[in-house]
Amino acid sequence: MRRSDQGPLDSAAEAAIARVLGAESAARADIEAARLEIDDIADEARKAARALGDRTERRIRALTAAFERESAAQLAAIEAEAARLLVPHVISPEQLADLGRQVRAVARSCVGLSP
Repeated sequence: MRRSDQGPLDSAAEAAIARVLGAESAARADIEAARLEIDDIADEARKAARALGDRTERRIRALTAAFERESAAQLAAIEAEAARLLVPHVISPEQLADLGRQVRAVARSCVGLSP
């Protein structure tokens, strides 16, 4: 059968095939557009995650540095106090005499004598 001998049924079939092929082509284009959009979304998510990780790392470093500075300052204060406490306290003769009087007064009151 020659092409010119085709009836309306053959023309309808060709039109249907053309519609299917057109729909398939449109679907492929939609799939490709969706794939590109997914790639863009994934790239943006990776960038956001990287930025969040960077901010978190900077904050952790800042907090660690602040903690280390505070710890060093407190340790220096403790060491200074320890050094101060290791220096012997010299009692003057007047203070020693006064201490002796006070000890005798406490001892006298403990045994019931007047101070």
